[in-house]
Amino acid sequence: MILQAARLFLRELTPDDRASLCETLQDAEAMYAYEHAFSEEEVDDWLARQIRRYQEDGFGLWAVVRREDGAFLGQCGITRQDFGGERVPEIGYLLARKYWHKGYAAEAAIACRKYAFDALGLPAVYSIIRENNLLSRRVAEKNGMRIVGKLVKHDYGMEMPHFVYCAKNFKKLPPNA
Repeated sequence: MILQAARLFLRELTPDDRASLCETLQDAEAMYAYEHAFSEEEVDDWLARQIRRYQEDGFGLWAVVRREDGAFLGQCGITRQDFGGERVPEIGYLLARKYWHKGYAAEAAIACRKYAFDALGLPAVYSIIRENNLLSRRVAEKNGMRIVGKLVKHDYGMEMPHFVYCAKNFKKLPPNA
């Protein structure tokens, strides 16, 4: 287990989680911000990338598990993403649709922000969210984040405008930051 929240705990993903990941990653509606449901190969690549991140960065997207019954809800965690010419720590979250609108994503994201600040000592965390992804934008706002920029990702032959949200760790900021 990496961290806990009131109703959840987060742990590293394993190959045994593949079927649970497919519930979200292969659901076109859940994946609307990505513009497509993932193929079998894309799911395998996604899972392998998270496992590689644990080894290389010490973090990645983790399994979000409900404490009361062990249900796999989706994933949330910290990854390195490009913004402003840097690789910044981003809090990302992606849950199965049946667990939307229950506060789980916000609870997991807030726990990840606290972990990033308290355990990892990061000075700031970001969430890079597609403009039309209103649910994820609300989660970022509940996580104490504010918009600090915009960028356009070029994926799947499309231009996808994104807002860049940020929360700062005021305990770790240098003077005058």
